[in-house]
Amino acid sequence: MIIVKSSQEIEAMRRAGAIVGQFFEEITRHVKPGVATLHLEEIAEEYVAKHGVKGAFKGYLGYPANLCTSINEEVVHGIPSGTRVLREGDIVSIDFGVVLNGFYGDAARTYAVGGISPDSENLLKATERALGKGIGASLPGNRLGDISSSVQEEAEGAGFSVVRDFVGHGIGRTLHEEPQIPNFGTAGIGPKLMPGMVLAIEPMINEGGYAVEILPDGWTVVTRDRNRSAHFEHMVAITPEGNRILSLP
Repeated sequence: MIIVKSSQEIEAMRRAGAIVGQFFEEITRHVKPGVATLHLEEIAEEYVAKHGVKGAFKGYLGYPANLCTSINEEVVHGIPSGTRVLREGDIVSIDFGVVLNGFYGDAARTYAVGGISPDSENLLKATERALGKGIGASLPGNRLGDISSSVQEEAEGAGFSVVRDFVGHGIGRTLHEEPQIPNFGTAGIGPKLMPGMVLAIEPMINEGGYAVEILPDGWTVVTRDRNRSAHFEHMVAITPEGNRILSLP
């Protein structure tokens, strides 16, 4: 069942989302060569305490951290580590969420670590464009498939592939609600988008093939061919007027 939120509930989610969005602004200056991903996690831990919120991921299904930090071929769910150090030319996807007054905020962004190759730059830009296309299709009266097909068309049109095994999702009083939001699909099919729906749209786009696998830690998802992957996410409310991004600073 897709849970439709009231305007008051959407405003509560906007406040949670704003805290998430501000984190991404603040963490930017710490993403640089020589920094261990565990240091980014320590910053997130301090940020959560400072804002009086709960980390959305830490403890969720046993996940051990506030952040997911996924480097290069890691797609999602990379666990911060003191031995995993960012290097010049890497890309790192950071996923972060909070709970405020019972409502979740969630977003992700992929960062360049120093100077990156033109191919990596194109991957980041294409993934961010694909997110924008998905958000643009998130309009009342459209179908869920319109979001999925818009993301896929943008990513594949740029020469990249779309991860099939992990998808976006509804969000509200729980981190993952219905509907699931694939980043591939057919326009004009699926549930109709209605005002009050809140969706976490999150393209995961690969340089090579779309196949992925999970490492022995039980969490870290990597591309099977070990080519690079990028991940961008925003939390979007469907409104009578169109849509509203809730995960901005």
